[in-house]
Amino acid sequence: MTHERHEQNTLSPALHATAHCTIGCTIGEVTGLAIGISLGLGAWWSMGIGTVLAFIVGLTLATVPLARRQSLSLGAAFRMIWLGEVASIAAMELAMNAADYLLGGASVNSIFAPLFWIALLVAVPVGFAAALPINYFMIRRGLGHQHH
Repeated sequence: MTHERHEQNTLSPALHATAHCTIGCTIGEVTGLAIGISLGLGAWWSMGIGTVLAFIVGLTLATVPLARRQSLSLGAAFRMIWLGEVASIAAMELAMNAADYLLGGASVNSIFAPLFWIALLVAVPVGFAAALPINYFMIRRGLGHQHH
């Protein structure tokens, strides 16, 4: 296999894994921020709730379909994906939370504030960009995500 072909065979699954991770992280992040902001918990607690939910949603979105597709128990499916998913979600959440915090989206008083959504529109691609190299490296080394 040529070097270019190997790069393409790694880039495509890395893009797919990162897009998949982005969906789970965004669902968890938005839900957590909405809960925290709506309850007036402040930026740090809101981001913390969002991060926990991003991990829960992201890991669930990876584990359940794999278990169904390959007729595995949830535990067996989780053991196949946990390393790649945890690394990807951690990179994405760190980047998303940093962008959201620096732009002030996590510090608004209402999820109806335009800044909440503007910061989110910036944070999601920042998170994608942070997780893509992690996923690329992990897939290239055969360390997760290959089962998406």
